[in-house]
Amino acid sequence: MFENLKKLKQLKEIQKSLAQEKIEIQKEGVKIVMNGKMEVEEIQLNPQLDHIQQSEVLKRCINEAFKKMQIVAAQKMMQHM
Repeated sequence: MFENLKKLKQLKEIQKSLAQEKIEIQKEGVKIVMNGKMEVEEIQLNPQLDHIQQSEVLKRCINEAFKKMQIVAAQKMMQHM
């Protein structure tokens, strides 16, 4: 039972630590900011790009942010294990 409580405490510490993380990705004037809960907090578009270009660049930014945040989360999990 104490082992389960210890693991629960570790998971809560990891969640708290992740919540403070932020990833910023910028490509071709398009920028997104994602927090450790994998929520997009900010999007800045480039008005010089057309709709299709904006869509493609935004998609690449979001995908890269997700990948980077997954790496950060995995590293934090390894630190606490």
